[in-house]
Amino acid sequence: MKSIATRGNAYEPEAVTPLTRSDELAVEAALMLGVARGEPEACRVVVEQQGPAAYRFAFRLLRDSEEAEDIAQEAMVRLWKQAPDWRPLARISTWLHKVIYRLALDRLRRRREEGLEAAEAMPDPSPGPEAAFAAVQRRAVVNEALQTLPERQRTAVQLTHFQGLSGAEAASVLDVSIEALESLLARARRTLRTTLEDRRAELLERDDG
Repeated sequence: MKSIATRGNAYEPEAVTPLTRSDELAVEAALMLGVARGEPEACRVVVEQQGPAAYRFAFRLLRDSEEAEDIAQEAMVRLWKQAPDWRPLARISTWLHKVIYRLALDRLRRRREEGLEAAEAMPDPSPGPEAAFAAVQRRAVVNEALQTLPERQRTAVQLTHFQGLSGAEAASVLDVSIEALESLLARARRTLRTTLEDRRAELLERDDG
């Protein structure tokens, strides 16, 4: 393993040289061993490292803050239960994203069965500079365009462009091959280009306004 300098505790290493994937998996395996032993510092590090991204991904899938918090917490509980049997075969983030994806699909299916509409994300209407508000409006248009994509295409974009997962990690979450992921992304990008081109006039009008 590459040499590592600690940041004051054993669970937040600072690499002197970039770590390889196998190094990263080994570091995370040691972290999960600490979680399995109930060590407070290991638990704190996992929550701080993984919690925010888990919530963001859940919210992007569900567009509902309360439901997103629920399934992010459920995913973390499942991670805690998995800790004693953890094997360094995948990143913690990849494992969590896969669990959250499946939990979110269950919620979305339940919504459809109950005839409920997915909650739409609304831009923050609080006062602020006009330029900042225009940026919020632009993001709202992009989010609206994302919501028109088929579920697997939308998730592929969210995983790679918003959650920062690698192609291999995103493919693992979706249980598809790298080639299938690239196909999903290519189709999503074509659709988004067309949709956003149709909305360009609206974006420009919002900028001018």
